[in-house]
Amino acid sequence: MHLLVIEDDEALGASLTWGLRAEGYTVHLATDGAEGLWQATAHDFDLIVLDVMLPGLDGYQICTRLREAGNWTPILMLTAMDAPLDQAEGLDLGADGYLTKPFEYPVLLAHIRSLLRRAAPPRPALLQAGDLTLDPATRTVRRAAQSIALTPGELAVLEYLLRADGRVVSKTELLEHCWDMASQADPAVVEVRIHHLRRKVDQPFGVRTVETVRGSGYRIDPHRP
Repeated sequence: MHLLVIEDDEALGASLTWGLRAEGYTVHLATDGAEGLWQATAHDFDLIVLDVMLPGLDGYQICTRLREAGNWTPILMLTAMDAPLDQAEGLDLGADGYLTKPFEYPVLLAHIRSLLRRAAPPRPALLQAGDLTLDPATRTVRRAAQSIALTPGELAVLEYLLRADGRVVSKTELLEHCWDMASQADPAVVEVRIHHLRRKVDQPFGVRTVETVRGSGYRIDPHRP
C-alpha cells in the first residue's frame, strides 16, 4: 500500500516514515505544501497523511485542490489545532479523517487502517489465492488455518501480487511499488525477496502459489488451488 506523508516537521516526518514502513507500507515523504500537492497529483497513493500547517500551501488548500481536480484519495489530516470548527473545516473541505497532535501512534495506525478499508474502489476484506489469505486490515497471512509470519517487505510483495489478480507483474513494477528508493535498488533484490516469500508461504505446504513467468516477472493465480 502506497502512503504519502506531507509533514514539514523534520522529526515527526522521519518518525512517521520509519514507523509506517515498519508496518509494511511504502511511504513517500513531502516536507512542504507545493511538493506535497505535486506528489499527490503526479502519483497514485492509497492514502495521504496531511499536516495542516505547512509552508507554501497549507493542508486545507491542498485538500481543496485535490478534491476540485477529482482526486478522491483518502486524506487523514494531522494538526495541532483541536478546535471543533477547525476539524469541521477540514472535513467539509473533503478530508476523510482528522487527528490532533500530539497523538498516540497506535491510534494513527487505527485511523489509517479504517480509511484504507473504506477507500474506493471497494477492496475485498481478504485477499486470497486458494487457501492462502492476506488480511490487509490486520496485516496477517494464513495458509488454511496456519498463521505465517512475514517481514514488512515480504508482506508488501505478497499483497501487491494478490491485488494484481492474476496479472504478470514485472520486477520493475514490484520495485516501484514495494521498495523505497526503488531507483537505487538492484532488480536482483526482487528475486531474493520472492525466494524468501516462497520459503514461507509455499515450500512448507508443498505448493507453488508464487509463479515465475520467465522473461516477464511473477504472478499469483487467484483461482489456482
